Amino acid sequence: MERLIQDGRIKARHSTEVGQSRIGIGFEKLDRGVFDPDKAYDRVAELGVKWVRIQSGWARTEKVKGEYDFAWLDAVVDNLLQRGLKPWLCLCYGNSLYDEEAKKIFGAVGIPPIYNEEDQRGWENYVTAVARHFAGRITWYEVWNEPDLEYSWNHQVNAAQYGQFASATAKALRKADPEARVIGGAFAMRNLHYADEALLAGMGGAVDALSYHEYTPDETRIPETVRTLGALGRCYNPGMKVVQGESGSQSRSDGAGALAGGSWNETKQAKQLLRHTVMDLSTEVLFTSYFSCMDMIEALNGKVDDKASYLDYGYFGVLSADFDEDGRSVGTYTPKPSYYALRNLASMFAEEVYAAELPVKKECLESRRIFGMDCTDPSIVTRGFRKPNGSAAYAYWNATNLMTTTCESTLSFQSAGLPGKVRLVDPMTGMIYRLPESMCESHGEYRWQFKNLPLLDYPLFLTFGDFCG
Repeated sequence: MERLIQDGRIKARHSTEVGQSRIGIGFEKLDRGVFDPDKAYDRVAELGVKWVRIQSGWARTEKVKGEYDFAWLDAVVDNLLQRGLKPWLCLCYGNSLYDEEAKKIFGAVGIPPIYNEEDQRGWENYVTAVARHFAGRITWYEVWNEPDLEYSWNHQVNAAQYGQFASATAKALRKADPEARVIGGAFAMRNLHYADEALLAGMGGAVDALSYHEYTPDETRIPETVRTLGALGRCYNPGMKVVQGESGSQSRSDGAGALAGGSWNETKQAKQLLRHTVMDLSTEVLFTSYFSCMDMIEALNGKVDDKASYLDYGYFGVLSADFDEDGRSVGTYTPKPSYYALRNLASMFAEEVYAAELPVKKECLESRRIFGMDCTDPSIVTRGFRKPNGSAAYAYWNATNLMTTTCESTLSFQSAGLPGKVRLVDPMTGMIYRLPESMCESHGEYRWQFKNLPLLDYPLFLTFGDFCG
């Protein structure tokens, strides 16, 4: 990047300055009280994201049958709203008032209220109370979390049960708040047949969107996942949307949870965030949510009488934390490189930005920078975006294996028909660069040849016009 000419920096935006965005972040597990939200609200708002996924916590809210104490959840929702954020609510998990098994499980995780009439009525009453209480403050509700995994559906996955449950929940939500929009799925997305069976069992005609989770170092499969899930959903509801509800990676190699055991570090986490989020934004997803705001215990398989079973630390956060003896995230919540990467990306993609094919063509030229020819690896990914002001951005990167391979090479392009003011933007650092004449030749109005631009293993953006403000 030292060959380029610094020309500024991406201006961070507070969420109150952003009218709309497709970028969000997770604020989960407050149903189990695993971190202090008061120390996180401002940090999250300063990211400039818009959507914030929270979990409802039936067990934390209804401790006496028929009595609902929403004070803790009101505080979360109102603090987010006051900071220009848009909370959406995942309705989960069980409640020991209605299920003996839930008394044994930390947070009543994975105990669906489906096994007797009292369970079902208790859940329906709770969902009704939630929708009435938050009408006007929350619009989007998600039904359960990862029901296609054993930990989350009473250790016996059953797609038809979930589909019926989601349908009944959607009906209760809309009866209480006709403006409610319902998301089904929260699929770990390991089996398309599971999704189809759940849709067929009643969910297909009951929900407005399907959500999926994807934890993988390989972002190149995302477009297929989104296309496939969207096409399946529209078999049942032509207006079905798709939401990416959880995606992220660890920042340490000793973390628990998804992608555990990989050779993760803070740099790889930031690269994974950029690669996955840009790829998500190039698809039809309504919005995309990074998991998560901070390091916290996973707390998915914990037993109430066995503290060690839920002291399983995950390091997915864009904020780092220390932990107390009960596994709660304490100390100063400190930004990681992934925090700044997400903040830069959120600023670039604030307001209306849409995926678009751009008249940009790769070339292979001799490159003094690498004493050879420009990279022609088949793993090179390119994506185009436009804004209503006529500006455009061409994202490109080499989708190398994040666990084993870095990339620093060069790539050349031709472009035509795109506005002037050409810049190269690095979302990892936030730097905006002008290109020296040796790397940027004009061949007539709006016709450019770009020679030996830096190619890295995370997205850089070649921007045209006023894309970054």
